[in-house]
Amino acid sequence: MREKDALDKIKWDKRCKPEEYTVEFIDLGKLKSIKYTDIKRVDEGFMALDINGDETLIPLHRIRAIKKQGEPIWNR
Repeated sequence: MREKDALDKIKWDKRCKPEEYTVEFIDLGKLKSIKYTDIKRVDEGFMALDINGDETLIPLHRIRAIKKQGEPIWNR
């Protein structure tokens, strides 16, 4: 499963509760973690984040893990 598929499943699968998920990614050489609910949209190749009202684009290849309540459901 690709990272986009995992992110889309969280959004569209009615059994998933987006507020339970976090996404870890590399930014400027450091591992960062965001709440799934901070993601505005996921397109081919990137996710758009809403950080303090500003849109930030993060390439999907930077994602290292997607976690549900701290437990990995997807990782690179």
